Amino acid sequence: MTNCFFVSDLHGKTDRYLKLFNLIKTEKPNVVFFGGDLLPHGFKKVDNYDDFAIDFIFSHLWQLKKTLQNQYPDIFVILGNDDARCEEEKFILESDKGLFHYINQNKILLKDYKIFGYSFVPPTPFQNKDWEKYDVSRYVDPGCIHPTEGFRTIKITEDIEYATIKKDLDDLTRDEDLSNAVFLFHSPPYKSYLDRAGLDGKMIDHVPLDVHVGSIAIQRFIEEKQPLTTLHGHIHESTRLTGYWKQQFNRTISFNAAHDGNELSVIKFNLENIKKAERILI
Repeated sequence: MTNCFFVSDLHGKTDRYLKLFNLIKTEKPNVVFFGGDLLPHGFKKVDNYDDFAIDFIFSHLWQLKKTLQNQYPDIFVILGNDDARCEEEKFILESDKGLFHYINQNKILLKDYKIFGYSFVPPTPFQNKDWEKYDVSRYVDPGCIHPTEGFRTIKITEDIEYATIKKDLDDLTRDEDLSNAVFLFHSPPYKSYLDRAGLDGKMIDHVPLDVHVGSIAIQRFIEEKQPLTTLHGHIHESTRLTGYWKQQFNRTISFNAAHDGNELSVIKFNLENIKKAERILI
């Protein structure tokens, strides 16, 4: 049996991280998924940690690895749209050292399962465009800023004008059998229980805003490719507004681990029995 934890959108909250580390130490899951937005917003300093990734996250994980030894879980990590991409190199270095698997736009084999990661989200109203791309076309919702505008924390060579989430997913999964695939996304699928934002009654230039802010490309990908399970975050209030933290799309079961309360939200599931998943708040 492959017991898994899934968390997302911890946003540098040390209390949530410490609860998670204690839970891992106590329950010893086989796998832990981190679904992005892991760092404090805007390089904000938390407590006495000058470098939150190195001094807090990595330091605690190395200690956990030392304590658990051969019971240390396989950990899969992506970053999210609120994480500055200039921090990515640190995660890649720790991944190379064996602390975890950093899997944005990559695939890792885990026993009989294929684990894929993908960080990018459709255009948002926020200025940092490190992890934003056009979705299926160059259309942008009212109130949102084009990926070609705003700012980035690194220089990129990709032509963002023509890059889309759809093309990335096509390239990542071309000719792949996805029947036993797990996808660690940051964005949820569009028009689902998992992407409901608190935009009720809000308008831009007399145009009502869409309360669903997930990815059309990811929605179509799930419906067409039918992976085993998909993991999502990004929209904190969605579970509170819809009353659902999971949704089934034919064969595929999808989860949202983001949470807008003070507690740590953990999705616990078994890869051999996805339907028995549970969500706990600590």
